Amino acid sequence: MNPPYTPQTLTHADAQALPGATVLEFGTNWCSWCQGAQPAIEQALQAHTGLRHLKIEDGKGRPLGRAYGVKLWPTLIFLKDGHEVARVVRPDAESALSDALTQLA
Repeated sequence: MNPPYTPQTLTHADAQALPGATVLEFGTNWCSWCQGAQPAIEQALQAHTGLRHLKIEDGKGRPLGRAYGVKLWPTLIFLKDGHEVARVVRPDAESALSDALTQLA
């Protein structure tokens, strides 16, 4: 099972400095959309064991989510060496994430 969303500890500059492939997942633990998307996210990421996946609690006044223009939860930002290569908003199936994961390869 996926871990819960955690309070933001990463700055935008920190995120841009991350080496390799990273998925930033923005949402909240109480969000029904976030809860509903977890099985698809978990299934899609299961085969990508070396992938860094950070679940970041988002909300009003949270600068990292605002820096990425997050408006709906969950939003997954796919970064390669700190640069956004793909974005998926409210995935409802594993297939919704497969194209984004391919772009990270």
